Amino acid sequence: MAAKKPTADGGPQLSFEEAMKRLETIVEELEGGQLSLEDSIARYEEGVKLSRRLTSTLDEAEKRIERLVESEEDGTPTTEPMESDAERPGKTAPGELLF
Repeated sequence: MAAKKPTADGGPQLSFEEAMKRLETIVEELEGGQLSLEDSIARYEEGVKLSRRLTSTLDEAEKRIERLVESEEDGTPTTEPMESDAERPGKTAPGELLF
């Protein structure tokens, strides 16, 4: 298993899945109400950073996704960029978290 790259704060770079689990843990800890004010603020700040990173990762992935469509002219398959939910009126962008 390859070593994880360090983040700007010196900690290991989490995979997308690990970052999601960490964010879920942070939310549970904050909702639990057992943390001190200082710990709550620290967890909140960590959660915001994770949320931004996850949203950025999802945005990058979405830009890479193409869907296969059938050409109207001759029926041959072609590709076109996937329309994002953010581009559709009244839709929330994937991974958009409210803090």
